[in-house]
Amino acid sequence: MITPLVLSFDLDDTLWPVAPVIAAAEAAMLAWLRAQHPETVNAHSIESLRAQRAAVTGRHPERGHDLTFLRHRALKDLFLAAGHADAIADARADEGLEVFFAERNRVQFYPDVRPALTRLHARYRLFAISNGNADLARCGIAELFDGHITASAAGAAKPDARIFAALIQMAAVAPSQVQHIGDDPLADVVGATRAGMQAVWLNRDAKRWPENFASPTRTISTLAEIL
Repeated sequence: MITPLVLSFDLDDTLWPVAPVIAAAEAAMLAWLRAQHPETVNAHSIESLRAQRAAVTGRHPERGHDLTFLRHRALKDLFLAAGHADAIADARADEGLEVFFAERNRVQFYPDVRPALTRLHARYRLFAISNGNADLARCGIAELFDGHITASAAGAAKPDARIFAALIQMAAVAPSQVQHIGDDPLADVVGATRAGMQAVWLNRDAKRWPENFASPTRTISTLAEIL
C-alpha cells in the first residue's frame, strides 16, 4: 500500500452525529418562520416542510446533490405561495437559510475527533469532502484543513467520481496518494475506491458491512486508530 500524502474526511456522521444537528436546525428555522412570518408558514410543521423540500427535489432532479439550493428553493416557494414578490421571497429565503445554517454548524464532535485531527494535521495534508453543507469555519476546525470539497461545488455527490476528482485536483496528488475516511460504505468507501483512492471505513457502531460490496481494505472504530 502506498503511504498517503493526503487524508480526506467525510463530515456528517464521521466527525459528528448529524441527525440531532439537522433536527435542531430545522426546528430553529420553523420557530423563526412562526415568529417572523406567521402568515407564510400557516399550519406547516417540520414534516410538511420536509415534504415540500422533497417535492422541490422531484422538480429539480439535476440539483439533487445541492442541499443548499433545495432548502433555499423550498423556503422561497413558501414566500411565493404567500403572495410575496420574487425578489422579496428570495431575500427572505436567504434570511431563513441563515437561521438554519447557524444551527446546522453548531455541531458536537465525537470525543476522538479534535485530538486525532490535531495530531494528523501535523503529519498530513487534510481535506474534507462532503455531500452536506457544513461550513468548516463555522464548525471551528477550518484551521486543520487544507481544503473542503462539497457536492454543491463539485456538481455531484458521493459516490459519484466527479466529487472525488475535484478533491484530487484540489490536492494536486495522484488518487492513490489520498486516503479517504468515512462512515458510509457506498458513498465513502466504494466511491473512493472506484476513484482510485485508498479508503478506510469508520464504523463507530459495529455495523455489518453490506454483503453486496467488496469488503473494505481497512476498518476503524475511532479516528485515533488512523495512526
